[in-house]
Amino acid sequence: MHSTGMEMEVEVAGDDEAVPEAPERSVVLISAGASHSVALLSGGVVCSWGRGEDGQLGHGDAEDRPVPTVLTAAFDDAPGGVASVVICGADHTTAYSDEELQLYSWGWGDFGRLGHGNSSDVFNPQPIQALQGVRITQIACGDSHCLAVTVAGHVHSWGRNQNGQLGLGNTEDSLLPQKIQAFEGVRVKMIAAGAEHTAAVTEDGDLYGWGWGRYGNLGLGDRDDRLIPEKVSSVNGQKMVLVACGWRHTITVSSSGSIYTYGWSKYGQLGHGDFEDHLVPHKLEALKDTTISQISGGWRHTMALAADGKLYGWGWNKFGQVGVGDNEDHCSPVQVNFPNEQKVVQVACGWRHTLALTEAKNVFSWGRGTSGQLGHGETVDRNIPKMIDALSSDGSACKQLESSKAVPMSAKVWVSPSERYAIVPDEKAGKGIPAGNGTETHVPRGDVKRMRV
Repeated sequence: MHSTGMEMEVEVAGDDEAVPEAPERSVVLISAGASHSVALLSGGVVCSWGRGEDGQLGHGDAEDRPVPTVLTAAFDDAPGGVASVVICGADHTTAYSDEELQLYSWGWGDFGRLGHGNSSDVFNPQPIQALQGVRITQIACGDSHCLAVTVAGHVHSWGRNQNGQLGLGNTEDSLLPQKIQAFEGVRVKMIAAGAEHTAAVTEDGDLYGWGWGRYGNLGLGDRDDRLIPEKVSSVNGQKMVLVACGWRHTITVSSSGSIYTYGWSKYGQLGHGDFEDHLVPHKLEALKDTTISQISGGWRHTMALAADGKLYGWGWNKFGQVGVGDNEDHCSPVQVNFPNEQKVVQVACGWRHTLALTEAKNVFSWGRGTSGQLGHGETVDRNIPKMIDALSSDGSACKQLESSKAVPMSAKVWVSPSERYAIVPDEKAGKGIPAGNGTETHVPRGDVKRMRV
């Protein structure tokens, strides 16, 4: 394993002296993007794998990695990496260092989603100078925008804003983090970012939504956009403690552990037994007797982790991302099975793949694997969880991880959009929609989506 700069010093040993081994590493956090994945190891070490075309892996190049690979030149001010948290956006990544009080970002830079004051791609972690010295408690990354919650409960947002998802009261993109003034006097506890919408839960348990609302994904009872955060009133007095966003749907959990979903449900991602959109939070009756401790939203699927360690999934399942052994969409929760009935402690949805960390310190992945985002050294899809050997205690336990050897890129490598993206015209709306996006015709106004094929 690559030296992190935080391992114990090894002295020259005499005949009677034992050479101390490098400390044991284990995965403490997982996150998944559109087609890449990251893991934070104990000691603040970051590794990543999957698609690297836009620099989202942070290895200094644009190469894919089919297995977890340690970031060697991780952070400018903290060589070797002392990250406290790492979170994936669709095609970019952010990490925060408690020691440095510094937020970093890298990957696709269009629309200012990296927060560096420009729209350039970045292939190694770079500090977001505007937030230097700010103690951050939580980060959320959507398709093209990001948010951060500070220890004081303030929210900063940056990136794409064509539908008001930054909550700043306008539709102008922001190349630098800006404080959401609408939350003045309100302490925010948790935020979540979808494709073009955002949700938040306050310290008082209030739920907010803003941005693009076409599918009711703001929970406000209509399909209108909101340019500033607006409180969701239709939760029957329940206090919310967790919130997560899928691409165009939202999931929230109450203080009693009940799960509510709302928004787009064309693929059953709301879990209510049908494919109908919901414009306000709707309690998931199928899990009414289950206490939910964690939630995650994918592009069109949802995962919920119960307090007893059981994992449930539902929604779009074309690539097996629900993890239940088939490729059929599921409109109601289905339990995901793990070897030896291992209890899950963390789950993360990518666009078309899913990651889980178990109590036994094993990492599993399933779903789309075409870019190596499953971390198994191959590019095949999986519809049941498969252990990532390199990261798991029952495998090589992080002792044989590969390290990036690329020469860091100092500037963006330009490739024309026509070579990188397929723009699929929508004859009805006269706008672009993602390649392979089925029959969906409603896209944010003035937005031509670009997606790798």
